Amino acid sequence: MSIIQTMDHFTIVTADLPATRDFYQGLGLVSGPRPDFPVPGLWLYANGKALLHVIEVREADMPTPRRGVLDHMAFWGKDLIGTVEWIGSRGIAHRLVRAPKPFRTWQLFFLDPNGVEVEIDFDPSEPAPAR
Repeated sequence: MSIIQTMDHFTIVTADLPATRDFYQGLGLVSGPRPDFPVPGLWLYANGKALLHVIEVREADMPTPRRGVLDHMAFWGKDLIGTVEWIGSRGIAHRLVRAPKPFRTWQLFFLDPNGVEVEIDFDPSEPAPAR
């Protein structure tokens, strides 16, 4: 089974959203559409693909312990139901959510054996797992 198809994006956290936006736009990335998440942030695109997701977090609200500025890695996958079954069969805690409108992408989150958060995104047309 080949679940992971390609790298999807990286997510970083910042206490200074404007400076982060300006820095990456200076490198050629372009701000673009982002789902209506309840936290501030932006998505930066290259060649029509959102490669860098930026989340604004006040310094005082950074998680403890702080994971660093690289928050998680995300891949694009296929076979949502089979993937959830595979993760569940290994006893790996996970959460499955839908991205807000307008994207509605399935997002599966879990930790790798080193404690790194992994996200696998799936096409919104994939059927939901039974639970």
